Amino acid sequence: MNTVVSKSVSEVLAGQSARIATEPLDERAYHAFSRACIDFITCAVLGTGMPVTEASLRYFSKTDLGRQSSVIGRRERLSPASAAFITSASAHGLDLDDGHTRAGGHPGASVFPATFAMAENLGSTSDEIIRAVVAGYNTMVRVATMMHPNTAKRGWHNTAVAGTFGATSAVSVLLKLDDEKAMHALGLAGSFAGGLLEFLAEGPDVKRIHPGMAARDGIVCAGLAEEGLTGPTRVFEGPHGVFNAFISGTQDVSKLYADTLEIGDIYFKLYPCCRHYHAAIDGVLDLKAEHGLDLTNVRQIRLGLYGVAVRGHDHKDADTMLGAQMSAPIAAALALVDGAVTVRGFEQDSLRRADVRAAVQLVDVKVDEECEREYPKRRSGMVAIETNDGRVYEKRVMDPKGEGKNPLSDDDLNAKFRANCTPIYGEAATERRLAG
Repeated sequence: MNTVVSKSVSEVLAGQSARIATEPLDERAYHAFSRACIDFITCAVLGTGMPVTEASLRYFSKTDLGRQSSVIGRRERLSPASAAFITSASAHGLDLDDGHTRAGGHPGASVFPATFAMAENLGSTSDEIIRAVVAGYNTMVRVATMMHPNTAKRGWHNTAVAGTFGATSAVSVLLKLDDEKAMHALGLAGSFAGGLLEFLAEGPDVKRIHPGMAARDGIVCAGLAEEGLTGPTRVFEGPHGVFNAFISGTQDVSKLYADTLEIGDIYFKLYPCCRHYHAAIDGVLDLKAEHGLDLTNVRQIRLGLYGVAVRGHDHKDADTMLGAQMSAPIAAALALVDGAVTVRGFEQDSLRRADVRAAVQLVDVKVDEECEREYPKRRSGMVAIETNDGRVYEKRVMDPKGEGKNPLSDDDLNAKFRANCTPIYGEAATERRLAG
C-alpha cells in the first residue's frame, strides 16, 4: 500500500514528536514508560560484563576524552554518543531486551541509552526524559512497521535501521528542536541508518552493537540539525530515499497514523534469545509440564513458525553464544532438557552436554501456514511433540508470554529485575533501585 500523504513522512513524524513533547500525556503513557524503563535497566545492567561491552568500553575509553555521561552499570564516563553506544550494547547484549512484533525490532536498546546519555549532559527533567523516550519509541516503531517484514526479507535489521530514527527523534525532543530542524535531523538519519542480518549465518558480535550504532548516530544527527545542518525533507519516500533503497518502495505508509502511542504495544522477554520462536518455547515448556515429557520419552519435536522465523533460525550447530541464541532447535532442546531457557543454557559448555546435543537433533523446524498468515501481526508458533510410543501432543501458541493477549504483569517485570540484578547489586541495593 503506497498511500499518498500531503506532508512528507519526516514532517509527519516530526510533528508527532512535537505533540508528544508538549501536549498532556495520559497515565497509560507514563505507566508504559515505567514498565519499559524497568525492563531496559534490567537488560543494561545484566549486559555490562559481556565481552562486546568490555571491548567497546576499551575502545571508546582510548579514543573519547568526554566525561559528560554515564555508562549504565559502569563507573566510566564518556561523551553522550559513546556512552549511549556502550549502554546500548549492554542492553542488547543478551537478547533479553524489549521489542515490537509489527516493527520486528528492539526500540528500548536504541532509544533509552541515547535519551539518558543526552539528558544527563543537558540536565533534562524527568518529564522531558519520559516524553523523549515516548517520542523515540513512536518514531522507531512507525518507521519499522512501514517497512517490516520486507526489510527482514531483504537482509536489513530493523533495530539498527529504524532505531536510528527513533534515537534521533528522542534526542530532538530533548534538544527542543523546532519541527523543521527535527525533520532535517530525520533527513540526516537516513544516511546513517543501516545494519545487516548477515550475523545470522555465523553468530558474530556485530548484532550486539546494532542498537549502539542507532543510539550514537541519533545523538549525532539531532546535534548536527541543531547546528543548522540539513537533510533531505523526503528522506523516506523520495526516489532515492529509505523506502526505495531498503525495500524497493513496498512500504505501507498507513502505518504512520496509528491512534495510540507505540510504547504501549511493546513486548517483554522472558527468554534470552530471538523473539521469533518464543511462542514455540512456551509450547514446549507447557507440553513438557502437562505430559511429563523429557529426553527419555520423546522421539521428535516439530516446530511450526512463520517464514522470517525459520530462515536463519533453523540451524542446529552454533560456535558462538549469539549463534545459539539465534537457533530455534537449540532453544527448544533447552526447554525440553532443562525445563527453562536461560542465559546459562546458551553458553558453550552447556551446549556441549550430551543430552542437549541429543535433544537438538530431535527438532525439526518448518513454516506453518497459519503462523505465516498471522505474521507480522502476531508471533505465533505451533509445537508437536511425538513420544516413543507414538503419541503426539500438540500446542499452538498465538501470543508468546510478554505480549498481545499474554502480557507480563508489573509484578512479572519486577521479578525479572530482581532475578537478574540481585546477583550483581545485592538484595538491599536492588530493592532501592526498584523503588526509586
